[in-house]
Amino acid sequence: MNRSTKRSLSEKQMGYLLIFPALLIILVIAIWPVMRSFWISLHDIRLNDPTKSEIHSSYGLDMERYVSTLPNLLRYVKREADSAQGSSKEKLNALQAQIEQMNTSLNQTGEVASRYQMIDQLLLDFKPVPIELKYVSLSNEQTESIKTSLAEVRAVLLQMSEQKLLSKPEGALGVIQGIEASIIEPNFVGFTYYKKFLTDARMWGALYNTAFFTVISVAIELVLGILIALLINRPFRGRSLVRATVLIPWAIPTVISAMMWKFLYDGQNGIVAYLFEQAGLISDMGMLLTTKAGAMFSVILADVWKTTPFMALLLFAGLQTIPQSLYEAASVDGATRTQQFFRITLPMLKSTILVALLFRTLDAFRVFDLIYTLTGGAPGNSTETISIYAYKTMFAQMSFGEGSALAVIVFLCVVLISIGYVKILGADLLSDGSGK
Repeated sequence: MNRSTKRSLSEKQMGYLLIFPALLIILVIAIWPVMRSFWISLHDIRLNDPTKSEIHSSYGLDMERYVSTLPNLLRYVKREADSAQGSSKEKLNALQAQIEQMNTSLNQTGEVASRYQMIDQLLLDFKPVPIELKYVSLSNEQTESIKTSLAEVRAVLLQMSEQKLLSKPEGALGVIQGIEASIIEPNFVGFTYYKKFLTDARMWGALYNTAFFTVISVAIELVLGILIALLINRPFRGRSLVRATVLIPWAIPTVISAMMWKFLYDGQNGIVAYLFEQAGLISDMGMLLTTKAGAMFSVILADVWKTTPFMALLLFAGLQTIPQSLYEAASVDGATRTQQFFRITLPMLKSTILVALLFRTLDAFRVFDLIYTLTGGAPGNSTETISIYAYKTMFAQMSFGEGSALAVIVFLCVVLISIGYVKILGADLLSDGSGK
């Protein structure tokens, strides 16, 4: 009897094969950007520094700077040699030969030689140097040779300067510094930024502000959301209109909401600030946005107004799934409204509450546009969240490496929060309700 050589996939293998496209999409959409940010955070990338605007894993040379500075150094040494006598003249001639030898060795690479000529001609014609011509890679040996030659030339010039044998030594030393600056160092810094932020008081302050804002605002939104959900779940005339009205704050774009509240909090014309002052809650209208406590209270109040409808909408959907027969049976048994709420409503809403808390906690922890528009993190960074700190570092300071490190820290915090919800509050959050 001939045995078949063909092997068929098992049911388990077929299952993995079917979900592979979904896993691939998750990897590309969710995981790859985080891994890319982590990779960038290991490098010193600064958009305000042309030599650090990209990841450089090896040494390079800024050809525009090199071509524009090297001839100046040669001209200076030659001019000093022409006016010198005796041993000084010999030393300067030797320096000139050494610099020319350094340049000749570098130009032995065909790419450097061809670009040198093209860039030199562009500079003579006062034309910009294209970015594709500007940078060239160097080997470790070439880089070491340039650094050694420049260090030796600098040492001889300094010695002759101390002996008063040069007319303008500071000019040559400045040119040498310019040539050294044309050498692009590898910008891999490893975990330097992470070590820095572990001891950065501003980062910990931003993290505290974020945690405080998240805990207080989400707690208030949960309580108000349950009350509103219970209200709009009851039958009464005009219920549909009330349900639609409740969603208005959620429907308004966050930036517009923040600008609206900024006007309401205004220390001179803000109606909310005026009412708070008349009610005795604050002593001066200007306190809301100019003091640390007032600013934090203001952003929390604006966020509660904006996102409580989202919480209420989720909880209202959960209330709609509770069978009315449970309340009717409880009423027959003599249970009060309070007992029905704690014995029926809250247990049946557990999964909905956990999902709503997870969504709102993650959303509040990543808050940016509301606070950035309302206070900008002021006063004194008292409302600066970790997202705002990352934005300022990345775009205001143009330090993409540091900003990416903060973005990765935000990601790790979000992961910890998600794990906490799943582990501490119960597996019901991700279960299918079957208990498996």
